[in-house]
Amino acid sequence: MRHRFVGIPEDHRLTTMTIYHNPRCSKSRAALQLLEQRGVTPTVVRYLDSPPTAAELAEILAKMGRSPREVMRPKEAREEGIADLDGDALIAALAAHPRALERPIVVTEHGAALGRPPEAVLDLIED
Repeated sequence: MRHRFVGIPEDHRLTTMTIYHNPRCSKSRAALQLLEQRGVTPTVVRYLDSPPTAAELAEILAKMGRSPREVMRPKEAREEGIADLDGDALIAALAAHPRALERPIVVTEHGAALGRPPEAVLDLIED
């Protein structure tokens, strides 16, 4: 796996990257393509088939500095009956109903980013 390490101290360089990906989503495909164009080969997790657990999602949200509501797809959340939840209850519901989770989400050991717009994931690899 190659990464671009512009201005990143050696002890903060990436060793792993995971993208929670939906191949049917154009934003998700674009984010993955942007990473690959820069020589990054992330682990691809098709989150609809293998969603993060509630604990993993809580950790991802902490790395992103976002609330669960900020990674919720409103229409899908309404359809799943989870739109009115908050906090830990919403995190658990998003883990149980991954189609209500916004995508793509890219996670490294140092941070995480929501790929909306897709270019937002580049903050994880570029200075």
